[in-house]
Amino acid sequence: MQNGVNAADSNPPATFSESQERRIVWLLCLLAAVHVFVFSAAAPFFNNVDEQIHLDLAVKYSQGHLPRSLEPVSAEVVPYATLYGSPEYVGIPANFPGGQFPPPPWTQPLEKVRPALVAKTAAWRTVTNYEAAQPPLYYTVAALWWRLGKGCGFHDGRLLYWLRFQNLLVVAILVWMGFAAARLVFPGRRFLRLGVPALLASLPQSAFYSIQNDVLSPLAFGAAFILLVRLLRADVPGVRLGTLTGLALAATFLAKISNLPLLAVSGLVVLFKIGCLARSGKLRAAGLALAALALCVGLPMIAWLAWSKHTFGDFSGTAAKIQFLNWTYKPFGEWWHHPIFTPHGLWTFVSGLMATFWQGEFLWHRQPLASPVVDAIYAISSVGFVGVAVIALLSRSTVSTEPQRQALWFGFWSFIATVVFLGFLSIIYDFQDCFYPSRAHPYFTSGRLMLGALIPFLLLYLYGLDRALGRVKNNWIRPLVLIGMILFMLISEILIDWRLFPNAYNWFHM
Repeated sequence: MQNGVNAADSNPPATFSESQERRIVWLLCLLAAVHVFVFSAAAPFFNNVDEQIHLDLAVKYSQGHLPRSLEPVSAEVVPYATLYGSPEYVGIPANFPGGQFPPPPWTQPLEKVRPALVAKTAAWRTVTNYEAAQPPLYYTVAALWWRLGKGCGFHDGRLLYWLRFQNLLVVAILVWMGFAAARLVFPGRRFLRLGVPALLASLPQSAFYSIQNDVLSPLAFGAAFILLVRLLRADVPGVRLGTLTGLALAATFLAKISNLPLLAVSGLVVLFKIGCLARSGKLRAAGLALAALALCVGLPMIAWLAWSKHTFGDFSGTAAKIQFLNWTYKPFGEWWHHPIFTPHGLWTFVSGLMATFWQGEFLWHRQPLASPVVDAIYAISSVGFVGVAVIALLSRSTVSTEPQRQALWFGFWSFIATVVFLGFLSIIYDFQDCFYPSRAHPYFTSGRLMLGALIPFLLLYLYGLDRALGRVKNNWIRPLVLIGMILFMLISEILIDWRLFPNAYNWFHM
């Protein structure tokens, strides 16, 4: 390989066979599931990231009901929301009698809590589900899991946690997919092949501890990323590869509407491949594969866009939600007054986005369940290591092959496209009286909205770390740095989230 790119693996501290490496990854999949189980069980219902709303859609899908408007919360969900919701996400003790949060209703005599339950029930019956136009993939999967839980005899709070625990399978598959992507892009770099799944297994992203539709995005686009890299490398892509690539891209779209930037970059990658095939005279031979790709991605997308237009009045289905939230579009001339165009505002946006991309957005007593120091470390390391990766990519001598360059650039532009998209959304709206985003803080800093780019981002992040350690000759340094990062992630998460574990509303106390 060129310029010693793989030198660090020439004398690795330990020699693993392929089967041993796979066993390590299987162990990481198991550890990821345990990690998600522990923190999902510790977090009470219902968090501030619209968990009740996503539960409502999952239940409606399980009933065979596809919403046709911004409907009220279903009757089946109201008792769950009334009984099992902890007030500690968005409440403060001073708002309650005696300056203390009330204990769970199921631990109190019915006569004592009946008035409060009646009032809550009446309030929940008036709540509107403003996410009704979201694409259907997550809710279809969640609906099947919900019905399976009922079939297994789960009910009440246990059934709620059963639905949340489907994320154990999601994250285990995601770890294996991260390994597959790293092995494809870095076949000769054990540090990177194992580093990506190790970080995925330790990721403190609270979206995986919640019922919400963001969790399928990294799976769907992770599969699409792998398949598109294979498409780029294929001399003449086959029909099977084209079909699977199209289906993975369709799943990316049907998982979350905010994945549109990833689809745009993917479309450019396909056009680039078509250009290469045309120049080599092989476009006709690849015609069936490209047609299969177009059909498999196009038909599901067109079907859902047509449904949204027919049902909600616009192709994206977001107009009704925007109207419900009372957002308005700014005149074009006012876009440029946004603070994101100042150095301080840009860093506020980028650092906030990176912090929630790693850790999530849970509040606790109306305050972010986070640490400013930890947030800063995630933000600075993300910008720093991705920056080092880009510098290495611009210096062709540091990358071993052109296919590797293509894959990493694809990952970089996928990540950047999602950041730019959220920045664009921050600029174009006047958020009126909305709590988040708001006029005082007009930034979409929801990292969960860019989780589709998680695997490409970690490939870049670790590649940048590897390049930063490029002159280190000791073969133990890289594994030790990785272990240190994992310990930092886990220990900081435990310290930050420890206050959740004694909560009387969570799974451990139910």
